Amino acid sequence: MRVLLTGGSGFIGSHTVRMALKEPGISRVVNLDKLTYSGNLENLCDIEDERYRFIHGSINDSELLAETLGNEEIDSIIHLAAESHVDRSIDSVEPFVKTNIDGTRVILECVKDFFNSGKDISLIHVSTDEVYGSLGPDDLAFTEETPISPRNPYAATKAASDMLVQAFSNTFGLKVAITRCSNNYGPNQFPEKLIPLMALNAMEGKGLPIYGDGQQIRDWVHVNDHARGLILTLFGLNNGKIKPGEVINFGADNEKTNLEIVHEIIDLTDAKLEQIEYVRDRPGHDRRYSMGFEKAKRVIGWEPEVSWNMGISNTISWYRENEEWVNSIRTGEYLNWINRQYGG
Repeated sequence: MRVLLTGGSGFIGSHTVRMALKEPGISRVVNLDKLTYSGNLENLCDIEDERYRFIHGSINDSELLAETLGNEEIDSIIHLAAESHVDRSIDSVEPFVKTNIDGTRVILECVKDFFNSGKDISLIHVSTDEVYGSLGPDDLAFTEETPISPRNPYAATKAASDMLVQAFSNTFGLKVAITRCSNNYGPNQFPEKLIPLMALNAMEGKGLPIYGDGQQIRDWVHVNDHARGLILTLFGLNNGKIKPGEVINFGADNEKTNLEIVHEIIDLTDAKLEQIEYVRDRPGHDRRYSMGFEKAKRVIGWEPEVSWNMGISNTISWYRENEEWVNSIRTGEYLNWINRQYGG
C-alpha cells in the first residue's frame, strides 16, 4: 500500500507514521501537514527512510491534495488532520469548521474524483469518542451502535465530518471506515492536553489547574495502541474484513477521573498536593466517556497492549528527558493561550 497520512506531524499522526513504516505491506508513507501550533516536524526529525516523504500543506488545498494523490500513486489515506482541543473550540469554532468539516469534504471530493476516473482509494477517517456525548455513572460503554449526540463545538464538527464520510460512502460507493478512540496519552503530546500539561507543571513546581470538581471520567488508551489500531483498520478495510461505511471503536477499559490522573502524576514527579488548583469548569463539560472495543477485537484482532502503569510512567519519563522538545513547542501563541485559560 501507498499511504497518505494527513496531520502526520501531530501527536497521534507521528506515532502512526512510525507504525506504518514498520509494516512490510506499506511501501510508501506520505505525510501532509499544515504544521499549525500542535504539528511539529521534530516529532519525526529522526526518520531516515526513503519510503517516507513530508509535504507541507493544508487538506483544504484541493489542488495540492489531488496532485499528491496522483504523483505519489496513493491508494490509501489515514485522515488524522484536525483541530482537536475542546477548549479552543469554545474560544472560536471557526477553525474547527474549516478544518474538521470542510477539510474532510475536500478530501472526500478528491477521493470521489479519483474513484470516478477508475482509481479506488481507501479512506480511514479518524474521529473521536466525543461524538457520542456523555455517559452517566452507571451507563454501559459506548458501542459503534450508540447514537451520536455531540455536546460541544469540537465534537459537533467531528460528528458532522463523520456524517459526511458515511454519506459519501453510501452515495458514491467510496471505500471508507470511521474510527473513534477514547482519550490518548503518550510521548510528544502537545501540552494543552491534561496529562502533558499536568506533568510539565508538576515537574516545574507550577499550579495544577483542575476543572470543576475533577470527577470527570475518561477512558485512557496509549497512543501506540491507537496507532496500531489505525493500521489494522486500514488493512481490514482493504482486505474486506471491514465493510465500507463501518465504524470501529478503540478503548482500553481504563476509566479514571481527572483528579485521579493528577494525583498519579504528583506521585510520579514528587510534586506537592498543594500545587492543585481548582478552576471554573469548562462550559458543557461531558461527565464520562467509556469506549467498548469488542468489535475491534472481533473484526481486526485489536485490543490494548500497553498497561496504564507502564504507559503513564514512561510518558512522564519522556517529558522529563526531552526538555529540548518541550522548549521548542512553547511558543508565544501557546503561552498566551495557557494564560488566557488558567489566568497566568
